[in-house]
Amino acid sequence: MRLKYAFALLLVMLTFAVKAQQNTIRGQVTENGTSAKMANALVKNTSNNQITLTNDDGLFDIRGLIGHTLIISSPGYVSDTLFVADMAFKNVKMTSLGITLGAVNVRGQRFDPRHEYPQIYQKSKVYVLSPTTWFGKEAKDARRLKKYFEKEVEERHVDSVFTKIYVSSIVPLKGAELENFMSLYRPTYAFIRSNSGASMAVYINDSYKKYMALPPEKRVIPKLTTEPQQ
Repeated sequence: MRLKYAFALLLVMLTFAVKAQQNTIRGQVTENGTSAKMANALVKNTSNNQITLTNDDGLFDIRGLIGHTLIISSPGYVSDTLFVADMAFKNVKMTSLGITLGAVNVRGQRFDPRHEYPQIYQKSKVYVLSPTTWFGKEAKDARRLKKYFEKEVEERHVDSVFTKIYVSSIVPLKGAELENFMSLYRPTYAFIRSNSGASMAVYINDSYKKYMALPPEKRVIPKLTTEPQQ
């Protein structure tokens, strides 16, 4: 009798595993032109609000179905939108913006990850008597996303203070020169939090003097590229 129950339980588990695989979209994100594997690219399913990050090999798996839409994004790259027409493995090529992360603020200012993705914060919790919260894939992925969100919130705060309008009101730079300057001397979140507006103005002026003292070739920001892996 016990063997019968064990067999039945095994069948149920296999059924759930098969269904999970059928509802999972898998793929890899690489840089267009180099095929370099892109880690920590954000993959969002806008149809069911699922979200994940690529691993060190650029691989991802996310819950979804045919007809869903994925948005893949990474700082310094053009976001890619993918309509899921089938469940085949997806190869996503990301195109570089050609500039460094800080040169252009592309983030929206309103972002509350705890409100938008409460399931991520719930899954990231660790419980002493629950081994899956320590070692399970979902829990580990949730903790990676939580760290990603924390960094994103900090970067958006910097964006909201260190703006083109504000910086250009202090230094006589425009266009590409302004973008290069802002990328080279982008302040950290810690600096923003611990300094007043007056201190920020002084920092920008001092940075401008350093910028102008650089040779012309050092004032240009190289393209953001990822070295192809062997």
